[in-house]
Amino acid sequence: MAFPKLKEFYEKAVYVWRVSRRPSDKELMENFKVVMAGVLVMGFIGFFISVIFGFIQKK
Repeated sequence: MAFPKLKEFYEKAVYVWRVSRRPSDKELMENFKVVMAGVLVMGFIGFFISVIFGFIQKK
Protein backbone atom coordinates (compact mmCIF):
# COMPACT_ATOMS: atom_id res chain seq x y z
CA MET A 1 0.00 0.00 0.00
CA ALA A 2 1.25 3.49 -0.81
CA PHE A 3 0.36 4.96 2.59
CA PRO A 4 1.03 2.39 5.33
CA LYS A 5 0.71 4.94 8.13
CA LEU A 6 -2.65 6.09 6.77
CA LYS A 7 -3.87 2.48 6.68
CA GLU A 8 -2.61 1.91 10.23
CA PHE A 9 -4.35 5.09 11.40
CA TYR A 10 -7.60 4.00 9.71
CA GLU A 11 -7.46 0.56 11.34
CA LYS A 12 -6.88 2.08 14.78
CA ALA A 13 -9.68 4.60 14.26
CA VAL A 14 -12.11 1.83 13.26
CA TYR A 15 -11.08 -0.21 16.31
CA VAL A 16 -11.66 2.71 18.67
CA TRP A 17 -15.05 3.44 17.06
CA ARG A 18 -16.14 -0.18 17.49
CA VAL A 19 -15.01 -0.30 21.10
CA SER A 20 -16.45 3.06 22.13
CA ARG A 21 -19.83 2.88 20.42
CA ARG A 22 -22.98 2.66 22.50
CA PRO A 23 -24.10 -0.97 22.89
CA SER A 24 -27.49 -1.98 21.56
CA ASP A 25 -30.33 -2.95 23.87
CA LYS A 26 -29.77 -6.62 23.01
CA GLU A 27 -26.08 -6.39 23.97
CA LEU A 28 -26.98 -4.63 27.22
CA MET A 29 -29.47 -7.34 28.14
CA GLU A 30 -26.93 -10.09 27.37
CA ASN A 31 -24.33 -8.38 29.55
CA PHE A 32 -26.90 -7.86 32.31
CA LYS A 33 -27.87 -11.55 32.28
CA VAL A 34 -24.23 -12.65 32.48
CA VAL A 35 -23.48 -10.25 35.33
CA MET A 36 -26.58 -11.28 37.28
CA ALA A 37 -25.76 -14.97 36.84
CA GLY A 38 -22.27 -14.29 38.20
CA VAL A 39 -23.65 -12.37 41.18
CA LEU A 40 -26.09 -15.20 41.89
CA VAL A 41 -23.35 -17.84 41.75
CA MET A 42 -21.07 -15.79 44.01
CA GLY A 43 -23.97 -15.32 46.45
CA PHE A 44 -24.62 -19.06 46.63
CA ILE A 45 -20.92 -19.76 47.16
CA GLY A 46 -20.77 -17.20 49.97
CA PHE A 47 -23.92 -18.60 51.57
CA PHE A 48 -22.62 -22.16 51.56
CA ILE A 49 -19.26 -21.07 52.97
CA SER A 50 -21.02 -19.22 55.80
CA VAL A 51 -23.16 -22.30 56.54
CA ILE A 52 -20.06 -24.51 56.65
CA PHE A 53 -18.27 -22.11 58.99
CA GLY A 54 -21.42 -21.93 61.13
CA PHE A 55 -21.35 -25.70 61.60
CA ILE A 56 -17.62 -25.65 62.35
CA GLN A 57 -18.01 -23.00 65.07
CA LYS A 58 -20.82 -24.91 66.82
CA LYS A 59 -18.59 -27.95 67.40
